[in-house]
Amino acid sequence: MKKYSSTIVLAVCLLILSACSLFVGVIDVEAGDLLTGDLKSLEIFLISRLPRLLAILCTGAGMSTAGLIMQQLCQNKFVSPTTGATISSAQLGILIALLFMPSSTLGSRAVFAFLAAVLGTWIFVWFIQRIPFKDAVMVPLVGIMFGNVIGGITNYLAYKYEMTQTLSTWLVGHFSAVLRGRYEIVYLTAPLILLAFLFANHFNIVGMGKDFSRNLGVPYNLVLFMGLTIAAMITASIVVVVGSISYIGLVVPNIVSMFKGDKIRGTLADTALFGALFVLVCDLIGRTVIAPYELPIELIVGILGSLLFILLLFHRLRHGRKAPKIQWPLLKGGAR
Repeated sequence: MKKYSSTIVLAVCLLILSACSLFVGVIDVEAGDLLTGDLKSLEIFLISRLPRLLAILCTGAGMSTAGLIMQQLCQNKFVSPTTGATISSAQLGILIALLFMPSSTLGSRAVFAFLAAVLGTWIFVWFIQRIPFKDAVMVPLVGIMFGNVIGGITNYLAYKYEMTQTLSTWLVGHFSAVLRGRYEIVYLTAPLILLAFLFANHFNIVGMGKDFSRNLGVPYNLVLFMGLTIAAMITASIVVVVGSISYIGLVVPNIVSMFKGDKIRGTLADTALFGALFVLVCDLIGRTVIAPYELPIELIVGILGSLLFILLLFHRLRHGRKAPKIQWPLLKGGAR
């Protein structure tokens, strides 16, 4: 029972805040109105409040799971969809869809975002495999620089073809535009998270290096790219619906691992729940701090996430013996 106590606590907190979130907004919706069958309240609840809550939960759980997978496969606690160029690549894919298919649907843009995110993540991993970094901090810095290059290309194309205003929807994450019929793609995170749980032990083995994986009979390259593809698809499905939300996949897995270790199967549930809880809290802050107006979720997550990231960075550099000298396990065919 002690093993699952943290999971139960997170689930209960998430359930309570989720119920509160359904009744927070510009238009007052009360539980009594829903029970009595008030049509206006019921319409707002089904079209706006409930879809928004589901999108929040999927976003938090999905981004934190994607970050956990990338960190485990790379054996680097500072790698995530934010620092691995995954989000930037997905944004570029959306822009390409808008340029070549101006009347494209959300599903069509999602396909382009999937392809671009997967390709960008693969290129990032391929690139760092060939650079002998020994400092754990340098690997995500390379990803940030690579992401900035992709972001620069995206901004250049947006300015050239006068798509800046259109692209801005996916540059800043927010849930204000989440309505019924426009967010269902984010449901893809659920089966992808389940798939990650099924292959959690394989991800742990691959994270130990190519030689170790081969000795245990695990197809290293297949599992590596499958895990990266899962993380990229989760990120792309969220970026298409919500936009760019940074730091979740970076901060949440690190906080959970400090208390429950690094094994994916043992931390995946807590990571997903805590990620959903974190995003939900940030959304509630954004909706109430200047009510009846609303702050973008990216702003709240960016402020809290950046502060937590700095604290985690100093904590691992000071107290984590392995943090400053972690060697990239994919280099030259295995762990050292």
